[in-house]
Amino acid sequence: MDSGAIRRWLALGTSVLTASVLLALASPAAAQAAPTQCQGRKVRTLTFSTGSVQIYKRGGYLCAVTVPKAPGTRRTMTVSVHARGLVPVVDSGRYAYRAGPVTVYVGHRRALVKGEVGRGSVSSGWTRF
Repeated sequence: MDSGAIRRWLALGTSVLTASVLLALASPAAAQAAPTQCQGRKVRTLTFSTGSVQIYKRGGYLCAVTVPKAPGTRRTMTVSVHARGLVPVVDSGRYAYRAGPVTVYVGHRRALVKGEVGRGSVSSGWTRF
């Protein structure tokens, strides 16, 4: 083989190796891009004009996620879980797909779950989930 053929094979091998590394790195990111859900069983969905709050429970822990009706556009979203007697845990910001998940240990306490998407909002009231 002449030196030109060797360089072409090395360039081809390098490009194939680079492409495989990029695909391997992109695959976990694509899997994580899907909406993250809470673990446990869904106990309630609170719907409102611009979205919904999905509430899950598992072993004394309460988890909530706010999801907009029309995902894909960045807007102000908030999700909050407040166990009675404890400090509320809040996730608020400008998101395109969801706010949260927010997880709080509630035990047997009553909890207040709130969610907002844009101007629409919902509150569960003090409820034992």
